[in-house]
Amino acid sequence: MMPVAQRRIATAVGAVLLGLVALSFAWLGDRAQAVLISIAHRWPYAPLVLTPCIFAAAAWVTHRWFTAARGSGIPQVIAAAREPAASGDGPLVSLRTALGKFGLTLVMLLAGGSVGREGPTVQISAAIMIAVHRWLRVPITAGVYIAGGAAGVSAAFNTPLAGVAFAIEELASAYEQQVAVLVMAAVMIAGFISLGLAGDYVYFGLMRETLNLRAALIVIPVVGVCGGIAGGLFSRAVLRFGKVRHPWIVAARQRPVLLALGCGMVVAALGVATQSTWGTGYEATRAMVEGDQAPLWFGPAKLASTLATTLSGTPGGIFAPSLSVGAGIGNLLSPLFDAPAGVIVVLGMVSYFVGVVRAPLTAVIIIMETTASRGLVIPLFAAALIADAVSALVCRERLYHGLSAAFLSPAAKA
Repeated sequence: MMPVAQRRIATAVGAVLLGLVALSFAWLGDRAQAVLISIAHRWPYAPLVLTPCIFAAAAWVTHRWFTAARGSGIPQVIAAAREPAASGDGPLVSLRTALGKFGLTLVMLLAGGSVGREGPTVQISAAIMIAVHRWLRVPITAGVYIAGGAAGVSAAFNTPLAGVAFAIEELASAYEQQVAVLVMAAVMIAGFISLGLAGDYVYFGLMRETLNLRAALIVIPVVGVCGGIAGGLFSRAVLRFGKVRHPWIVAARQRPVLLALGCGMVVAALGVATQSTWGTGYEATRAMVEGDQAPLWFGPAKLASTLATTLSGTPGGIFAPSLSVGAGIGNLLSPLFDAPAGVIVVLGMVSYFVGVVRAPLTAVIIIMETTASRGLVIPLFAAALIADAVSALVCRERLYHGLSAAFLSPAAKA
């Protein structure tokens, strides 16, 4: 068989498999969250014990058997793509790590951790794509990692365009024509799998409102600056936690299970107090996008819960929680303006998300595709660019690329 044909077959088979896995992951994640919420409703104080214990157990399992599965999963794929040949046989994108990531992320959702499944889906999808290429004896290149990760974003959010944008902004340091073909093919196939099995749904609900020019000139700068500052501070806190030499922080990093236990206590206390910061935050975000008001403290509380979960070192992503925090920031700012609350919520989502991940094109496309807010394309881009500039002043290093350094070999760091 011709090498080109082998590569195309491997990409197609990998995209089909990862699309099915992503849909299963989403369904099981929703069920896990539902179980935790049911427990919290029936025994309101049970999470004060359950959540910290599960956090600690997940940290112990992760550090003992699945060290490459900790955190989001996107930094691992970025690191692996820097050394494609060597990483194909390593733990960053192995099926063993993917299995651990899959199970432990579900466990974290069951615990009420403020985690998303999108980052883990990127790592799991890259692992599946690599495995299929190895089975079919197709050479492993950086494009294979990028295509798998991008297809994972497409399948997780049902957003094909966002998968391509994510590949350009986050996963690929050099975007070549051959990589472009692999990415678009994988994203298209994974998208068809999601569309065929889950239907043509809009992830965060429909946004039909728009902004007039006068309101836009007032609202966009304020929301963009606030989202950029908040997102930049989140990224700075996460990156600094791994580098700071303060004795207490060093001691916490050296005791990952106790650290996870303490972080779980914070998440549990916030969840019990608010009854709304558990899990991805999907339901609260969808309600705010569609015009329902949330308590003004939701955004700060969700940010604190997400930060505690992230610092715990347990597996789980920050995509969906970040969008939820951004929605909360928009909800917090909405009383200040004479404009539709849902519009300000959507602008808050894109601004904070860009502030965290510094990928404005990906953020705008994700928001447009998950809220059907095409009438807000110019305000979304404007808010995203403002947030990106502000976030860069707060935290110069991009979050995922900063975190990927921990997974690079000494040769790649040089």
